[in-house]
Amino acid sequence: MVNHPHKRLDSRAQYWHKSHMQNSIILVGLMGAGKSTIGRQLARKLNLTFYDSDKVIEERTGVSIPTIFELEGEAGFREREEQAIAELTAMPNILLATGGGSVLRETNREHIKAGGTVIYLKAAADQLFQRIKHDRNRPLMQTENPLQTLRNLLKTREPLYLEVADIVVPTGKQKVNVILREIHTKLKHTGQEPSHANPQS
Repeated sequence: MVNHPHKRLDSRAQYWHKSHMQNSIILVGLMGAGKSTIGRQLARKLNLTFYDSDKVIEERTGVSIPTIFELEGEAGFREREEQAIAELTAMPNILLATGGGSVLRETNREHIKAGGTVIYLKAAADQLFQRIKHDRNRPLMQTENPLQTLRNLLKTREPLYLEVADIVVPTGKQKVNVILREIHTKLKHTGQEPSHANPQS
């Protein structure tokens, strides 16, 4: 049995609206796109508090994502993910790295779109596979042909990433600092840079 199924981040969070969330950044994309790595560094540059929805779920349950999948199945994990996304996207001044499948539920997409500026970190399936092929902490990749699984996931999910995204940034073979500069430039050009961002970023 997984512990703490209903632990809340902040009961006040549900009362925030989009107008209060304009300084938040939300990253979407498939596993291996760099949401956590890029998110942490971008959060520092923009003076935002970093959250990873998968890590939040692990912290509040006390077990790993693969264990949740084993005990509750994907459906059980998605229920927990929906609650976490609803609460996290209602918090102001954060940078949120979402799980790759968070966009599958319409409720999540609505919360993500309302929660702040959404950035889709886009990469080809072959590039994603090279990054995560040795990672055993990804339940959906435990298949006979993980590369084909990634291709199938990307085909299904990319339209949903594009649906919620305000900005699309390729994360192919570029170095992290190059990606960060491109994100920062696009945020400035679209007028969506957080108002309290570090001017030296």
